[in-house]
Amino acid sequence: MDEGVQVQGALDPHFLEVLGGFAVEEGEAGFPAGTRTLLMIGPKEPGFWPHLQGQPEWGGPDPVDRWSRRVIGRLACDLGAKALFPFGGPPYHPFYTWALRTGRVWDSPVKLLVHATQGLMVSFRGALALPQAMILPAAAVQPCSACAKPCLTACPAGALTGAGYDVPGCHGHLDQPAGSDCLTGGCLVRRPCPAGAGYARMASQSAYHMRHFHP
Repeated sequence: MDEGVQVQGALDPHFLEVLGGFAVEEGEAGFPAGTRTLLMIGPKEPGFWPHLQGQPEWGGPDPVDRWSRRVIGRLACDLGAKALFPFGGPPYHPFYTWALRTGRVWDSPVKLLVHATQGLMVSFRGALALPQAMILPAAAVQPCSACAKPCLTACPAGALTGAGYDVPGCHGHLDQPAGSDCLTGGCLVRRPCPAGAGYARMASQSAYHMRHFHP
């Protein structure tokens, strides 16, 4: 069986998928010893959020991270890999930089990561550092080059634009009644991205993360 198919088959029951990957040079710094391939892992829709809410971590502290550590950590052991996570620091692993190496994720006009099929809704729950070279997901065409770029003008507070991210301005907007749509449905900059139009992320998942961003 192709190793990539084997990995995805192990991820499927957990509603996770390989969002991209890249080859690691022998001895390259910043990776576990012996790593030859890094695979970036994230939610697979539809179904991820209801599945996660049915797991034993749900209802306790940091349920998403604790579930990610348990599930991806166990998968790594089964696959002879090492599990790496975007949380748990400092120091933190450079997931942003790693994502750009996959050829399936790019800097968007508003500097958030944009994925070939998940658009601006892309998120990573972890990565698998494997000791063998693998056939990787094919590189894709950068979607922003032929896009009308609705992300640049979507923020009702003008807090997230091509000029950067005004975090206090964002929080100030979310404090007002006008910010309720962002809080309950997710960031208005992420939602209109054409690249993610077919990605079935639930609004309740976005609302959960928005509540933690702006409690």
